[in-house]
Amino acid sequence: MKESMFDVLMYLFENYFYDDEPQPDRASLESELHQAGFTSNEINMAFDWLDGLALSRRHTSPAADNSRALRVYTQDEMARLDTDCRGFLLYLEQAGILSPISRELVIDRIMALDHEEIDIETLKWVILMVLLGQPGEEAALASMEDLMFDGTLHSIH
Repeated sequence: MKESMFDVLMYLFENYFYDDEPQPDRASLESELHQAGFTSNEINMAFDWLDGLALSRRHTSPAADNSRALRVYTQDEMARLDTDCRGFLLYLEQAGILSPISRELVIDRIMALDHEEIDIETLKWVILMVLLGQPGEEAALASMEDLMFDGTLHSIH
């Protein structure tokens, strides 16, 4: 199987993102990832992706009410996100799971992946990764987890 940067991200997500234990330092993580069979290039790309997510979180600020804003996708975004993915993002936004800011973070991180075209499952995992570290998005994260793991969506209050 051809490993990719996304496989490294999934490994980290499954093993560390939900863990309440202190996180190992970057060098320890790199060593563990090498032992798990990932290449230096894949590991570096995954860390760059995570650094980009952290940087974009710092540069976002609460915006005015954009609930009536219309998102127009670029040609590159439409090539990466098919109609089903774009429809799913719209659904999540209308359901209150994604705010316009978190939607933009998701699209930014999707565009930073090394995939040509993104499927719904990959999109869902990226959404979870984005929401996991977003302050104030705990209810949205819980709803997204319910949607992914239970197949249900509960009202967000």
